[in-house]
Formats: sequence, structure tokens, C-alpha cells
Amino acid sequence: MTRRQILMSSPDATALFAQTFAKHLTPGDVILLSGGIGAGKTHFARSLIHALQDPPEDVPSPTFTLVQVYDTPKGEIWHSDLYRLSDPDECVELGLTDAFETAICLVEWPDKLEDLTPENALKIHLDTCANDDDHRQMTLYWTNTRWNLIEGLT
Repeated sequence: MTRRQILMSSPDATALFAQTFAKHLTPGDVILLSGGIGAGKTHFARSLIHALQDPPEDVPSPTFTLVQVYDTPKGEIWHSDLYRLSDPDECVELGLTDAFETAICLVEWPDKLEDLTPENALKIHLDTCANDDDHRQMTLYWTNTRWNLIEGLT
């Protein structure tokens, strides 16, 4: 497994990374976003989605709807927040496992997927920094060489 850490100095730096990264995504790409409440998962997802929309539209958190779907020139983006799910089978019922094959998928709280976690997904973990509310430690993990493109973005 490849691991890369990046210190994000501000919310703007996080958004810029997400926007740059978005340009490389294609349907079938799955991004798993983990971290505590307030770590920046939704901010990262919103910035990435805005970068692919033409024109950018409102991107609410999917905390209560569970899944928000966006049509973009690159194809559908599925943004999901699995925090409130109690069983991985609920992900199947939402159609999320099918979307893993056909859409760009951003999944917050991916631990709820359990055995349904796609092997080729990129895992991004965001941590707050104790002494600075704006800084985030982003750790990216991957096994698929598809994600080696990260090295060129940092």
C-alpha cells in the first residue's frame, strides 16, 4: 500500500488540491473520505464537485439525504455520507455499490461499507491539527497504481 501525507495550510489549500485532483477523475473512481466531525471531508468533496460542474451549483452535505447525485460533463458524481447507516446492506439498497462501477463516488464515513469497500478505492483521511484550526493533515492511501497520479499533484 502506498501512503502519502500532505499538510494543508488552509481551507483554500484543501479546496485547491481537491479542484486539481478532480480533473483526473473518471467514472468508476471511488474516493473514501474519513476523519472526525469537522475534519473537512465535506469541504473537500464540495470543492471537488464544484470543479467538475459547469456551472457550479449548490452542494449540500448529504448527512440527511445519505446520497446526493450530480450530473457533470465527466459523468455522474455520487456524494454519500454513511454516518447514519447501521448495516452495509443499506449501501446496496441506496444503489451505491452499482454507482462504484458507473460514477465518480465520494464516500464519507466509508467504514460503514465494511466488506463492500472497493479494493481500488483511494482512501483519504483528514485530521485537524491541534494548534491551528485551519490546518489539516491529509493522508492518502492506495494500492491501485491508478492513484500514483497523486505524486504529481503534491
